Amino acid sequence: MSLTIVRLYHDLLGTYGDQGNAEILVHRARARNLEVDLVEVTPGMAIPRSGDIYLLGGGEDGPQSAALEMIKVDGGLNYAAAGGATVLAICAGFQIIGESLPDSTGKTTSGLGLVDAHTAYDSSPRSVGELVIQPSRGGLPVLTGFENHQGLTRLGADMPPLGLVRSGIGNGFNNQEGVWHGNVFGSYMHGPVLARNPELADAVLQCAIGPMQAFEDPLAQAFAKERRITLGGITTSS
Repeated sequence: MSLTIVRLYHDLLGTYGDQGNAEILVHRARARNLEVDLVEVTPGMAIPRSGDIYLLGGGEDGPQSAALEMIKVDGGLNYAAAGGATVLAICAGFQIIGESLPDSTGKTTSGLGLVDAHTAYDSSPRSVGELVIQPSRGGLPVLTGFENHQGLTRLGADMPPLGLVRSGIGNGFNNQEGVWHGNVFGSYMHGPVLARNPELADAVLQCAIGPMQAFEDPLAQAFAKERRITLGGITTSS
């Protein structure tokens, strides 16, 4: 079986190292003997419409607005997502896949509409620091990451969050963090998040390819465990 992973505009949306999520997915897929093609999409390139997983990362306001407009004009990501492709969007990418968000001038603009989520800025202090969440589904253990964002994101009533906040800010509403709607994941967790949470990486892969054989990665598991314990005495069985 082959897998195509599409990394979108990491020169614009890679401020916090989120491009590393692609490397984690490639590593864990190849460990299951899958053929993997990592497609790097830079500004000006057409977005492939037949990818299996699409990745967006974090970025500053200007690059975020530029990336959003290019993705809108291209149409490839929306086409792929409508066809069932898996999407993982982090921070600025999470805001982009929602219904609305501020542009680089602070004016509200429309997002891609992949999930019912609306981002706004207010006078709250910037959300910066370690983030710990209890996932809402998928049998996942506690997840950890690092957040650094000004925007606050309100999910629609029918949108399930990725998890509930145990420590940190997250979306800023209803103790929620991120979103997990169908095959679309969004989160404010950097780290990169899939390096810190190998179980979440496998959940993303499973959305794209279905059940997978088990894979033991002692280094990744030890790193995840250390972060969970350090950030509040949380064990891997939490």
